[in-house]
Formats: sequence, structure tokens, C-alpha cells
Amino acid sequence: MRYEVRRDFVGYAGNPPDPKWPDGARLAVNFVLNYEEGSEPSIQDGEGHTDIALSEAHGLGQTVEGRDLAGESLFEYGSRVGFWRILRLFQERSLPMTLFGCALAFERNHAASAAIKAAGYDVCSHGWRWIKHYELSEAEEREHISKAIATTEKMIGERPLGWYCRYGPGLNTRRLLVEEGGFLYDSDYYGDELPFWVTVEGKPQLVVPYTLTTNDGKYMSGIGNAEQWFTLVRDGFDMLYREGKTEPKMMSVGLHMRLTGQPARAVGLERLLDYMQKQSGVWITRRVDIARHWIKTNPYPGKGLNE
Repeated sequence: MRYEVRRDFVGYAGNPPDPKWPDGARLAVNFVLNYEEGSEPSIQDGEGHTDIALSEAHGLGQTVEGRDLAGESLFEYGSRVGFWRILRLFQERSLPMTLFGCALAFERNHAASAAIKAAGYDVCSHGWRWIKHYELSEAEEREHISKAIATTEKMIGERPLGWYCRYGPGLNTRRLLVEEGGFLYDSDYYGDELPFWVTVEGKPQLVVPYTLTTNDGKYMSGIGNAEQWFTLVRDGFDMLYREGKTEPKMMSVGLHMRLTGQPARAVGLERLLDYMQKQSGVWITRRVDIARHWIKTNPYPGKGLNE
């Protein structure tokens, strides 16, 4: 029987399992750096427009017909400058992070790929390119998944163990990931705050949810400065940290090189990292380590949640 995506409004029904985070941590925090620059829709790569989403030109719309050199340079800032600033902030504090990485973007920046490999950051594949997977045919999507794995392995030195679609998954995505094999988890879901299992054609698949709330995309939808962003994410952290005293939690923080990589915004990240490091009982970790820990401490129960 072919896997069918079904909506689930119940989840853990107010009784989530104990994650048993290492050293009794209240909260597991995963910082995600979206590495997309060079894989976005562009004239050079066959689209009839320039994509300027999540950039300083975002207010002008998602796309510009024809080649937009200003839009292109906003993306190039992310890989030329922003990446290295964010890398420095994490390395100065000896903190891990996860890359949501588009494979073509890695291929177009060998220096950044080498730095990611040397740092030991994990890659959750963001696809071969930054495109709409839900518009791909099944054969096209299968090809994109295969190319994303092969290119990421070539550039970073190991295959991606997680998956997260840019623009959202299609109805076939999770089934094709399981069919391909080798993925510990996917993050194509926003509806929970802890990992959970689903069953895909008789096989277990772990879902490690993501969020768009504690994400620097908020700079493009109302937040005007680093202090406002810091306050938003800090408040989310504080709530989860308090709740974690009795029900340990997980938190994702999403970053983009062309956004938080700007100095006027990087100071917000700097404050946030220092704030979190001052709290006890916080496990700042890679996404793959959360997945591995969950698989070990909350193994597949024989069926997916609410199945």
C-alpha cells in the first residue's frame, strides 16, 4: 500500500515522552544555518526570473523577471561574507551547528564546504537546488534527491543524514526518502516540538520538527533590528527552559547567511549564544545528534504516532 500523507491533529495529546537528554538537560537547542546561496532560482540556472526571497529586496516581491544583478549580489553576500562571520561566532564559543545545505550551493563554494567539513558540522540536505519540490514529478524528485546526496558527499565528505525541503515537501517526498534509504530523519514538519515516528510503507521514519518562529526570516516580516530578534528568540528559549524542568523540550533556531550574516543582525546572534551558554541544563547540539539520541532512547514503537 502506497504511503499517504495524512493530517494529525492529536500528536502526543499533552503527554510527550521524556527525551532523556544527555546529563539531564532541560532543553536541547539546535542552531540551523541555511546554506542556499548559489542554488536559488536564477536566469543562469534555467529559470526565467531571479529569486530574491529572504533578502533585503524581499519587500519588492519573491521574484524579479529577468536577471536582477542587485538581487544576485544580496545572495552572494551570504556566501562571501555572512557565512564566515557566523562561522566565527560559533567557533569562538566552540559550539556546534547544523547546515540545511543545498548541494549545488556547496559545489559553488569549495572554501566554505571545506570549512564546514573541518568544523564537523552535520548537513541536513536542503535538496540539490532551492526549488519547489511539490512541483516536481516523482521521477524528477527522485533524481534531485540522488544528486543532493552525491554532491553533498563529494563536497563535505559524508552523505547527509537528514532532509528538509526548501519551500516545503511534496506528497511523494517522505516516501522517496525512505525508498532511497540512508536518512536517519527528515525535518519537513512544523507541527510539534519533539521528534516523533511515522510509518512509511511498513518502515519507520523519524521526524525531527523544525520551526519558522525562532528564525531570522522574521527580519523580513516585521522585526526591524537585532534586539527585537534576540528578545523573540530569548523569550522562546526561556519558556521552553521553564517547561523543561518537568517536561524536557527541544528548540530549533534558524539562520540565513545573507540575513544574520549582516553585522547589524549578527550582534543579536552573538547575544543569544552568550545568553544560552550562561544557563545550566542546556544541550546545544547538532540535529543529527538529536536524531541519534531519540532513536536510542525512544525507539520506533512498531507503529507511527496515532497510527
